[in-house]
Amino acid sequence: MHKNGLTTEILHSDRKQSVEHGAVHKPMHPSSQYIYEDARELAAVFQGKAGYTYSRQGTPTTGALEAKITLMEDGVGSVSFASGMAAITAVLTTLLKRGDHLVSSKYVFGNTSSLLGTLADLGIEISFVDATDIDQVRAALRPNTRMVFAETIANPGTQIADLKGMGELCREHGVVYMVDNTMTSPSLFRPREVGASLVMNSLSKYIAGHGHALGGSITDTGLYDWSDYPNIAEPYRKGQPTGWGLLQIKKKGLRDMGGTLAAEPAHRIAIGAETLALRMERHCSNALALARFLQAHRGVAKVHYPGLAGHAQHARATELFGGRYGGLMGIELAEGIDCFDFMNRLRIVLLATHLGDTRSLALPAAHTIYYEMGPERRRQMGIVDSFIRLSVGIEDQADLIHDFDQALQASMPR
Repeated sequence: MHKNGLTTEILHSDRKQSVEHGAVHKPMHPSSQYIYEDARELAAVFQGKAGYTYSRQGTPTTGALEAKITLMEDGVGSVSFASGMAAITAVLTTLLKRGDHLVSSKYVFGNTSSLLGTLADLGIEISFVDATDIDQVRAALRPNTRMVFAETIANPGTQIADLKGMGELCREHGVVYMVDNTMTSPSLFRPREVGASLVMNSLSKYIAGHGHALGGSITDTGLYDWSDYPNIAEPYRKGQPTGWGLLQIKKKGLRDMGGTLAAEPAHRIAIGAETLALRMERHCSNALALARFLQAHRGVAKVHYPGLAGHAQHARATELFGGRYGGLMGIELAEGIDCFDFMNRLRIVLLATHLGDTRSLALPAAHTIYYEMGPERRRQMGIVDSFIRLSVGIEDQADLIHDFDQALQASMPR
């Protein structure tokens, strides 16, 4: 039987759910409340029946987006949030308790690392390890380990964790395995294929794609048996265990904490997702061409990009991501080039904090997103002062290369 591809499924996802008035897209539902003619039905929705009550816990608009994300990640269900950080926070604070232990890649995004520090202050034990080495992950496991967490491509150093090995290890020990799929997106990689229990996406990045909406999501892949997880509260142990984890995340993360995705950004993200695969092809081809150019340029000391043969995890990235390596890149400038002067000479590339935009973006990592960590932690993570994070967009390739070349030529010592 023929199976449709990802883009076809996303494009026709809404209309398969009987969209109002024959519309192609699920419309925005900005109402904060939903009424019922029958009080028994209202009570039933509060007690678990499908439906909507108060928009803090979701709307038909976020529901349509969640259906798309679930389809994209080949999961059993998804919950959306106001941002990627809200999504991660919801998982960690609703599934972990004081005295629990989490093993995390030490290369995680700076804000995620800061959040884990906050959780440590609240009594959750955190171990940071080099997740590219499965032996370090294995050695960090303890009897109270509840979860292992990693990103597909580390931001900004582009390290690739041993995602497959971690999945096997978590399955062997009955540990929840959460993967942040933001830097690859479901177009390049599905963490379910390596045994992930939960998949996080910052929808603000490649899935939305145009730098015009914030959002995050958590998808349950259906691979973890929540009946074995000790931290599921009794009210959420209803029906099939497959849904217990996601139900607790939704109830506590949305109802109790309020990190709700509004209808307007949800609508924008859902429409942006339609061209994800097309955009990712261009992001990847542009990034690979630019990485090869910069690697040969005398103004650049080092290029961090998984598509280059010299990258420490190039073979692993090729196996996991099918020969496409994403749009995230890091470069270290040659000695004598001031990173600020160089960046100020870029004409096409935007100086911005975002990632996954259609436009190429640049950021001085040591002076911005990793500034709070201090020099010692930056040294441990390989973030030198001249390190520039690049999010390669979908501009014409020749224009991008020319922009970097002219900026480097003008910045080199005479």
